[in-house]
Amino acid sequence: MYMLTRLLQLSPSSSSIDTPAERNVKRVLEVRLVYVLDALQLLLLAKVTEVLGFRAESDWASDSRLHTSSSTDGEDLHALAYRSKMMVASKPNGTSTSVQSLPENFYTSFLSDVAKARLPSPIRSLLPLEATPGIISLLAGKPNPTTFPFTSFDFTARAPPSEDGRTNSDDIALNISGGELAAALQYGATGGMAPLVDWFHGLQSTVHGRERGEGWTLSVGSGSQDLLSKAIIALLNPGDTVLVQSPVYAGVIPLFHSLRCEQIEVDADAEGISTVSLREILESWPAEKPKPRVLYTIPYGGNPTGATATLARRREVLQLAREHNFLIMEDDPYFYLFYGAGPREPSYFAMERADPSCAGHPVGRVLRFDSISKILSAGMRIGFASGPAPLLRAIDAHTATANLQPASLTQAIALKLLEAWGYDGFLRHTRGVSAFYRASRDVFEAALQRHLTGLVEWATPQSGLFFWFKLLLPGADGGDSAAIIRTEAFERGVLALPGTVFLPNGRTTAYVRASFSLLAPEEVDEAVKRLRDTILDVRAQAASA
Repeated sequence: MYMLTRLLQLSPSSSSIDTPAERNVKRVLEVRLVYVLDALQLLLLAKVTEVLGFRAESDWASDSRLHTSSSTDGEDLHALAYRSKMMVASKPNGTSTSVQSLPENFYTSFLSDVAKARLPSPIRSLLPLEATPGIISLLAGKPNPTTFPFTSFDFTARAPPSEDGRTNSDDIALNISGGELAAALQYGATGGMAPLVDWFHGLQSTVHGRERGEGWTLSVGSGSQDLLSKAIIALLNPGDTVLVQSPVYAGVIPLFHSLRCEQIEVDADAEGISTVSLREILESWPAEKPKPRVLYTIPYGGNPTGATATLARRREVLQLAREHNFLIMEDDPYFYLFYGAGPREPSYFAMERADPSCAGHPVGRVLRFDSISKILSAGMRIGFASGPAPLLRAIDAHTATANLQPASLTQAIALKLLEAWGYDGFLRHTRGVSAFYRASRDVFEAALQRHLTGLVEWATPQSGLFFWFKLLLPGADGGDSAAIIRTEAFERGVLALPGTVFLPNGRTTAYVRASFSLLAPEEVDEAVKRLRDTILDVRAQAASA
């Protein structure tokens, strides 16, 4: 109301507008008033259509005011209008759709005390206003780009493979200079550079069928590990319980442990996470104890197992999430490395929108994590999270007061390449990467068959970079791989990871994880022979004891 009153006082008929400063104030207030009226209009529209039982079409995707992807960290008018317009969705072909998303207040009970108490960055929450027409910003302490020593970046990249998978020998020359370079060397948006955020939005639409406005948004981070750690802090209080697919990615165990979380292990097998185990855990949960609010899972090429969840398992996980009211953290760095015999199953992120088993249910229980580390560059440290806006805002708020943003320069390099390739070229590239690792997997498995048949057991991975195999050791308890791998195998010149590091409770296991991503065929053969000799020595020692 104050803004409206002040704006009326500064109307063109008022003689008070006689300085440039006052004219700038008027322009700022006019812009903010537009956001207020836009938001109120859309809230009213959403309420009316909700009452009447249908949802209207929307052209919000073309509204540049709302999609600068500047990722504000406070409760501002951009966010209000954005959230309002997310209540109205449309399909690409223009036909009406019944996609509904969970309301914003649904997530209040899921956010941690830290996330709720986190204050917005006083500077970064205002940075989007620098784009206001006519504004002169005295806001941020941005260094003047004319003082930077870099004048241009020129680099080359391989062209993506052809449609039939053949390698393209041509290189693409790329350049970052001028305004693009100035932006790449400067502080940027908390949730990622706007053009890169837009490109990833389009990728999620192309690959997962999720259109903008259908109950989700997206932020870029300094690798998916960065986003994962912030999401865990945003969703869990110290001492909370969390469901984890087990064995689980070793990199998240310390994150949960640092919050003193009780990690409830959900069994997994060659078909991915066991829904029998998950259902038993949830249905036998003590009535006096709050149920877990979060499930962490790697559905493709589970690290360390290499297993990929079947469609039936995914459907039941989504059903259990609705029945027992938990969110799914879908960590999917190996999605584009799938090389299984059959077609790639849809992601949880895609299924909650389009799978028949989810028909009639609102979207918004999946927080998805993607990474370019396995397909473009691990050193660029770029990942992106897709999911409900309240959860992404909590992650961005953490970023704004921690590392401020993902690195602008690596984002600019990735963007330049992705724009040159386009979505089709990017997907052809990922298919080429997948084929490379399928061949590497086959070389490693052939070595296992030659040298370790009868000494270890394994399931053939369907995605990812790892074999997960069990040492067939003497003893009724199945044996412990830790001492063997850390001592005997290392002394023979081979390094791998004992399975215990992938089990949240740290129990002993005979399993081992071996990575095949970097080795030449002759190195694979030698490494597996050294493992064979190690196991034979252990067996001989046990027999003579």
